[in-house]
Amino acid sequence: MLPSADLLGVRPRAAERAAALPGDDLVPDAEVVMDRAFSLPATQASVWPWIVQLGKGRSGWYLPRRVETVVPARRRGIRRIDPELQHLRPGDVIADWGGPDATFEVVVHEPPHVLVHRSARGRIRLSWAIVARAEGAGTRMHLRLRMAGIRRRRLAEVGGGVVDLLTIAGLAAGLRERVTLTG
Repeated sequence: MLPSADLLGVRPRAAERAAALPGDDLVPDAEVVMDRAFSLPATQASVWPWIVQLGKGRSGWYLPRRVETVVPARRRGIRRIDPELQHLRPGDVIADWGGPDATFEVVVHEPPHVLVHRSARGRIRLSWAIVARAEGAGTRMHLRLRMAGIRRRRLAEVGGGVVDLLTIAGLAAGLRERVTLTG
């Protein structure tokens, strides 16, 4: 049996799934939409520097320490804010793990609230929005991946959904460790 979004702590609320997000218009004909959301015990100002530096060839992908012990050292996410990685602008292109030539282009960067990427991989078009909202003394993160041009929709929903679920659950746990240590 596969883990659920509830069990992994990344299930979006009904209002989050229904909400329009920045970047939805980049792939208006999306055949697959994946929403994930989680809460962090830190302010948006404390969380945002971690979000900005995410990415292959940048700070990596944040996973919890117990998981990173089995990841090769060169592939582990950094555990500090790197000032060199804080200057992201629309038009910047960053590498992605979706293959050797996979990249994301930054379309919207409005710190400390919104980061939207887009990409085209063959016939597949996608957008990935990361939205941070204040939630009490902490931050609620909402991530939405939209894809069009999918040949095998069910495979993308199920197989891609499992990969996305586990990836975002790892990110949420890794971010919780990092923002708790740094404030």
